Amino acid sequence: MEVEVLEGVFDANEIIAGENRKLLGEKGIFMMNLMSGPGAGKTSFILRTLEGLPENSRIAVIEGDITGKIDSERIARTGAGAIQINTGGSCHLEAKQVNTALQKMNLDTIDFIIIENVGNLVCPAEFKLGEDLRVMILSVAEGDDKPLKYPLMFTESDVLIVNKTDLLPNTDFDMAKMKSVVMKMNPDVEIFELSCRTGDGIASWISWIKRKVPGDAVG
Repeated sequence: MEVEVLEGVFDANEIIAGENRKLLGEKGIFMMNLMSGPGAGKTSFILRTLEGLPENSRIAVIEGDITGKIDSERIARTGAGAIQINTGGSCHLEAKQVNTALQKMNLDTIDFIIIENVGNLVCPAEFKLGEDLRVMILSVAEGDDKPLKYPLMFTESDVLIVNKTDLLPNTDFDMAKMKSVVMKMNPDVEIFELSCRTGDGIASWISWIKRKVPGDAVG
């Protein structure tokens, strides 16, 4: 019975994710789903991304948290549109919640949506939201063993951001070993090493995402 219930939840989510994708496709909007464990640096990464893209880029951010609105307030101070979704305890966002947020947006004024998913290395990877791109962040502080402990997140992501590289000299994080494991799991994944604190490596990410988002949406 429990298996049937879970299958029903996933099936319903897939349907709504498809509706989200259709709506965004009709509006010509590119949507990125950003995932990570707590504290890996999702909000800082979004702020660096917003800073690196042209000022006339039409970007909105959907902030997912269990509770509170600290991150969405940080995003809003940049001038980007921000909508907060509080899950009330759930460890991930679902397509229906994103659909509700999309209905509240003026989609005719947006070209690029960034979703900051709830901080968790398991659940967010299981629920599609209608996104074009799945990006996950692994911070050096979390250790290089995370791909082996949480393989689904790494196999389901299109991009892996390795953040907090400025901490490498103070850790035993083995970058080459971690990348080798991830590439075996997901040979097509794009990997970027960077530090949101120092700004090192951000330019390569900005250059890549500007090529990835269709048309002139982000200059």
